[in-house]
Amino acid sequence: MTPATRADARRVLGAFLGEDAHYRASAAAYGDGGSAALDRALALFLAHPELGFVWIAYVELPGGAREAAGACVVCHAISTSRGSLVAKLDDVHVDERWQRRGVGGAMLDQLFAALRAAGATRVDTSCHRDNRDAWAFYARRGFRALDEERIARLLDHAAHG
Repeated sequence: MTPATRADARRVLGAFLGEDAHYRASAAAYGDGGSAALDRALALFLAHPELGFVWIAYVELPGGAREAAGACVVCHAISTSRGSLVAKLDDVHVDERWQRRGVGGAMLDQLFAALRAAGATRVDTSCHRDNRDAWAFYARRGFRALDEERIARLLDHAAHG
């Protein structure tokens, strides 16, 4: 993501955070802070690219224009089990108009190639247990279920930022 693509990231990720029923079911446990939190997160990615980035999928439109059709968030981590850099994939979303047209798969295939080139050896993600379409999508991309549950704890802070 660059400052020029920030609006695209905000639009696609804002739709996911605001409208995805599976995300909304867990939003309170995540401490969802709405659009202001998304704006802070995007600013943090721009200020600290070493921590992660937003990956945006664009589609070409007739006439040479392009549109942001999907986006996901990637954060870097170090795995003690792999002894290497790994990536945490979050907030994967493809605009409804572009779903089931190969955009999501192409987005992740290109992302995986970039992560592999950067030295990452694993990609971790999570999926709401009731989101059957997402589970099937991830299975087609080579993800396997782990016998564990993702859990979260909010840390109280007097101020955000």
